[in-house]
Amino acid sequence: MAGTQLNQSKPALSAAQHNLLTADDLAKQPDDGTRYELVKGVLQKMPPAGFEHGICAAEIGSKLNVYVKTHKLGYVCGAETGFKIAQNPDTVRAPDAAFVGQASIEQQGIVRGYWEGAPDLAVEVISPGDTYAEVAEKVEEWLTAGCRMVWVINPRRETVEVYRSNEDFTLLRGTDTLDGGDVVEGFRCQVQDIFA
Repeated sequence: MAGTQLNQSKPALSAAQHNLLTADDLAKQPDDGTRYELVKGVLQKMPPAGFEHGICAAEIGSKLNVYVKTHKLGYVCGAETGFKIAQNPDTVRAPDAAFVGQASIEQQGIVRGYWEGAPDLAVEVISPGDTYAEVAEKVEEWLTAGCRMVWVINPRRETVEVYRSNEDFTLLRGTDTLDGGDVVEGFRCQVQDIFA
């Protein structure tokens, strides 16, 4: 019996697995002017956002920031903020905007490196080059990591998809009201006000 168990040990790591990066490796990358995310240990280059994308991200981020600061609910983070949402292999994602509530801040404090875990709210703005599968993968990663709500902003269609789970989502447009629910309590804005 003992001999059989010894033969069932874990297989040796492949060459690709040996080359997986960690969140610490990502943090030590030289600044070459390019933004990166780490997905399951693999470095992914993130091209700079387009102008329309940047306007939408800044618009929703600034609206959230004013509301959150006024009501002392926590912190809103900009697009360069990394969240370590998985480990072994590590995944570090950077949403276009994010909200971390005061209760989470009290537990972890203001960290210098990547935030350990998901924000309470992640905001993703769709770029022209994003595929449906890529956006769906990000939403699933955020929700699996513990994000309580994800907003997917589509500048081309001028819509916002609100996700609380893969099965619980709402599509908003025009004069529909985007609200923070129990995540950013009391926050409300019309969808059309996000777009230039």
